[in-house]
Amino acid sequence: MSLAPLLDAPAAIQLHAFAAMTAFALGIAQLAAPKGTLPHRTIGWIWVVLMAVVSFSAFWIHQLRLWGEWSPIHVIAIFTLVTLPLAVWAAHRHAVERHRRAMTGLFFGALVIAGLFTLVPGRIMHAVLLGP
Repeated sequence: MSLAPLLDAPAAIQLHAFAAMTAFALGIAQLAAPKGTLPHRTIGWIWVVLMAVVSFSAFWIHQLRLWGEWSPIHVIAIFTLVTLPLAVWAAHRHAVERHRRAMTGLFFGALVIAGLFTLVPGRIMHAVLLGP
């Protein structure tokens, strides 16, 4: 394992990857911790900001080009930017089940599943974790 491929990448990719890795770690903590507490809300807000950073930074990443400069990661970014405020609003309105489904879906869809695709040979995170 070496961070060199990531540290040699453009700034947008570094920001995207480090924000995603931090959001992943905080997401695991959120899933395991008691819900509705002050720490849950505090970590939750940090997670929301990190996910917004991950999503916005994706628009400056164009390694995969399926539709012009765009790829499925950009669709996920748009979906995330729409879902995040809806999930926060659900929590604010005490629609706990809707909030839980949205946040869990974002964690597994936008972080875990999308993150697994970064491990495909030839991608930067593959080189970071498994070598060139």
